Formats: sequence, C-alpha cells, structure tokens
Amino acid sequence: MYGSTFQSLLVPGKVLGKRFNVQSDIIATSAAKSGEKWDARYSHNPPHTTDYYLKCCVGGVLSCGLTHLAVTPLDVAKCNMQVDPSKYKGLIGSIKTIMAEEGSGALFKGWLPTLIGYSAQGCFKFGLYEFFKDFYSNLVGEENAHTYRGWVYVFGSASAEVFADAALCPMEMVKVKIQTSKPGTFPTDMFAGISAMQKDPASGFPFKSLVPLWSRQVPYTVAKFYFFEKVKENFYLHVFTEPKENYSKGTHLGITFASGYIAGVACAIVSHPADTVVSKMAKSGGKSAGQILSELGFGGIWGGLGTRIIMIGTLTGLQWWIYDTFKTAVGIGIQTKH
Repeated sequence: MYGSTFQSLLVPGKVLGKRFNVQSDIIATSAAKSGEKWDARYSHNPPHTTDYYLKCCVGGVLSCGLTHLAVTPLDVAKCNMQVDPSKYKGLIGSIKTIMAEEGSGALFKGWLPTLIGYSAQGCFKFGLYEFFKDFYSNLVGEENAHTYRGWVYVFGSASAEVFADAALCPMEMVKVKIQTSKPGTFPTDMFAGISAMQKDPASGFPFKSLVPLWSRQVPYTVAKFYFFEKVKENFYLHVFTEPKENYSKGTHLGITFASGYIAGVACAIVSHPADTVVSKMAKSGGKSAGQILSELGFGGIWGGLGTRIIMIGTLTGLQWWIYDTFKTAVGIGIQTKH
C-alpha cells in the first residue's frame, strides 16, 4: 500500500492505480511533429532562454533575501532556543528575554549577513532549479521527463541547492555567530564579525559549516520544491480545473502562496535536525557536527521546531509568492487572459 502511494507521488501520471492526464507548465510534454529533437527549454511558453534563467535568478534574490530579512526576529529567537533551550523557552518568552537583556534592536542582530547571504542563495536556488529541470528533462527525454517529473523536481532542486549553499555558507556562519553569542563576547557588526572569525582558526570560516548546511538545506529545498510542485499541481487538477489562462493573475498567485505554505511545513520538519546542529556549531568552540549530534541525542535535535514551522511555513509561502509575482511582472509567468 505504502509503496504504491509513494510511487504515485513520484510518478504523477498514476494515482492509486488510476491514470489521469496532467497539463503541466513545468515539464511540457508535446514535442513538435517535425522530427526535430525535443528540447525542454523550448517546450514552454515562454521559452527558457538565458534571459529567462537570469530573470529567475533575480526573482530568487528578491524572494529569499527579502523574506529572510523580514523574519530576522524569529530567526534570532529560534537560534537562541536551539543553542540554550534551558534559558530560551518558547517563541514569545525568548523574544521577551532577548529584549529585556539586550534591547529591542537585538532582535535584528545579523540582518545584513542574512540579507546578503540569502539573496545569494536565492539567486542560485531558483535560477539553477529552472536550469537543472530542463537539463535533466533533456537527459531522460520527453516521455520520461513527464512521467517521472517528480524525480526531475527532486534532482533539479538538489543540484541547485549544492551551489546555493556554497554561496550562503560564509554569511550564514557570521549570522549565526552574531545572533547566538552572549552580549559583549562577539561583534554585532558584520564586517567586524568576519574579521574576528578569520582570526580564529577554530571557527573554520568561511566553509566549515558547508557540509552540515548541505545536510540541512538540500533536504529542505527538495521538500520545498517537490511538495510545492505537487500541491500546486493538485490544486489545478482537483480544485481549479478550468484552463489556467481563464483564471486571473491574483488567483494564480493565491494558489502559489497556499502551495508554498503547505510545502513549508514539510520543509521545516525535514530540515530541522540539521538546522539545530548548525546553530550549535556556531557556539560550540570548534566541535564537529558529529560530536554535537551525539551530545544532543534524538530528542535534543527537535528544539524550537514549533517556532521554525511557523517561520518556515510563512517564509516559504511568501518566497514562492514573491518569485511568481516577479515572474508575472516581467512577463515570464503563467499566461492569462486577464
């Protein structure tokens, strides 16, 4: 039973043994009959040219940079809950404690490395996702690209995130160190923080956290893109069943946000253990990810999950909404009549 259900998720043309037809704007399935080799890049409307990919990169910068900046206070609270759960208990309580000890401005500690780091990550995350979807589709051919498009989403998003995390890692290390250090023990200015980490061999700056970052972000991104694509596909299959061009841009963007929020809940759960380890590493004095994981145990890696679900659900919904809004504004979104 479970095997067939899992297969139906990754093979979208089959659900519980029943076949159905899906009109997908993501993986097009009708090659020209002229005998020319099918190319996924040119099977879309609009075609996926270099200009298209570059616009997607810009959309990713806005999507990830702005949303992560907006939830900086939640991120500060979440990180402190992970590194010192005995002191920081619950979202509201943690925020009150931080404000009482350091002032309200402390809730925005690390905002600049957050903005820079996640803008860089978003550029590669979204831009390369679009590129790798087409790359893997061409690799397996038209029919397989459609039938097994779930796997195309998985491998496309995973490949993109490998590069995106390399771009994020230095700023993520600085951000977490600034947010979780006791007042007066580490600079709150980004440039001073970078200088301090460069002088400390134990910090491993700038790429010591890359492997645990991959362990957090790759599963997160696969869940983010895969579940988004699947939820959105099912909205159009079962709820909004008219041709897509019949719906307004506002309706499409509403579907985008709802799909993104649902996907975000899955993202938070999948990636939370590694997120806890990354936060602990910033305050561990040079301990490895394996050492921290061993110390925390299974129960300890789930600290702050409730807060992260709220943060990531909202974050993911907004990211997809901003991304699709930008694509619509520059003429590369879903084509509509109104």
